[in-house]
Amino acid sequence: MVDAQVSSAVSAPTGDAQRTPPAIPREFRGAWVASVANIDWPSKPGLSSWQQQAELIALLDRARALRLNAVLLQVRPAGDALYASSLEPWSSYLTGVEGRAPEPYYDPLTFAVKEAHARGLELHAWFNPYRARHPTMQGPNARTHMANTHPQWVKSYGKYLWMDPGEPGVLAHSVKVVLDVVKRYDIDGIHVDDYFYPYPEADSNKVEVPFPDSGSFARYRGRGGKLELSDWRRNNVDRYVEQLYKGSKALKPWVKVGISPFGIWRPGYPASVQGFDSYEKLAGDSRKWLHEGWVDYFTPQLYWPIARPAQSYPVLLDWWIGENRKGRHIWPGHNSSRAGTGGAEWPLDELNNQVRLTRATTTKGQGATGDIFFSMKSLMPGASALADKLTAELYTDHALIPASPWLGSRRPAAPRGRVVRNASSNELLLRIVPGARARWITVQVLRNGSWQQWLLPASYTELVIGNAQTAPADAVVLTAIDRNGVASIATPVSPAPRVGASRTNGSVR
Repeated sequence: MVDAQVSSAVSAPTGDAQRTPPAIPREFRGAWVASVANIDWPSKPGLSSWQQQAELIALLDRARALRLNAVLLQVRPAGDALYASSLEPWSSYLTGVEGRAPEPYYDPLTFAVKEAHARGLELHAWFNPYRARHPTMQGPNARTHMANTHPQWVKSYGKYLWMDPGEPGVLAHSVKVVLDVVKRYDIDGIHVDDYFYPYPEADSNKVEVPFPDSGSFARYRGRGGKLELSDWRRNNVDRYVEQLYKGSKALKPWVKVGISPFGIWRPGYPASVQGFDSYEKLAGDSRKWLHEGWVDYFTPQLYWPIARPAQSYPVLLDWWIGENRKGRHIWPGHNSSRAGTGGAEWPLDELNNQVRLTRATTTKGQGATGDIFFSMKSLMPGASALADKLTAELYTDHALIPASPWLGSRRPAAPRGRVVRNASSNELLLRIVPGARARWITVQVLRNGSWQQWLLPASYTELVIGNAQTAPADAVVLTAIDRNGVASIATPVSPAPRVGASRTNGSVR
């Protein structure tokens, strides 16, 4: 349940505008929750269902306490599933044995969505598109895993198994897996990470080993294909991204689609940037996906400090913002696992200063409107001081997720409310009827010249807003927010009369 006592005080304007509440801030604040190698959740394979649920609740409670508003939960780390799927086997990171369901049985994604929404958090399902096996996995792949059902589609590369993106069956299957989740679960977003074609492996002489897709490339050319190898690989990934976006919108237009590519598109873009060429090495033409609008939010992994000239955080962020022709959300990814670890490059203030730079871009017009942190483990109690520092200095109150008007701009129905006073305790209780299409409700209360405000899930129908004797309300305003972030018309609610005043208009019953 949401902590209903979390609120803020904002000074009200004077004069006739005094009863107009201030705008509630909008900013995406997310964290990745990684299941691969049991980085974040679950903490190890084979925990009981109760232990897994308790750990996930602790992560979500922490996210709420830090005033985040979204978690990105990895549900497909390597051709497996941390949810009930007829297409891929249960993940060994969950149960210790690939293909084995949790015991006692439950569906972790259903559970995660329900618990996240109860805390006013969005839940985005995070997928790895092509990895088939990670070296930290226990035991053999299940008989229903692609490595066994379609071994011709799976290649060994380094210590990993990878699905070959050049195989038409891999494309069809990988898209189908994501759309299956969109169709069956009440998620708020789908998210794809940066592992398209794999990062290059090297042999004992440190010579790069080519990815073994010569067979699928030869079959492509044999069918009359004209593209050269690098262009063909990029086209394979482009088709995945495009089909994923368009397929998701055909099912549920409100589900946001996000991608978190490597933070550098190509060395030299912009001119000062040096480093890894993801366009060539990962076959990821990430700039194209942004130009085409095949995303609703774009999260370049800007995992470098501000002061590193060849990969400077603000320089890269400004470049990506300049490439955002369709006006999609830019929510950069931060290396919170490194920030605050010490040293000249990663001082304790580094993360906060990067978030300040993100916020500063909005003064330039179409800027970045949020941040995502890797990973939740780095934000848990005892990990470091940076999470508490972030909350104390920058996330001082809850924020709404920015609106996505290209997904729909029709206002949701206005909520209704009624304030009643408990005769014995003098508590002021606000009873809320959220209205159709509401996902969140904002409550704003004016007293003594200052506004207090709460951001609640629409399932939250009662809220104590003060004491009629010690903290009477002068005005109460409700607003509904839908899944696209669109706000309803603000609705004034008659406050309960002050103690000792006569009843009016039946507002107290």
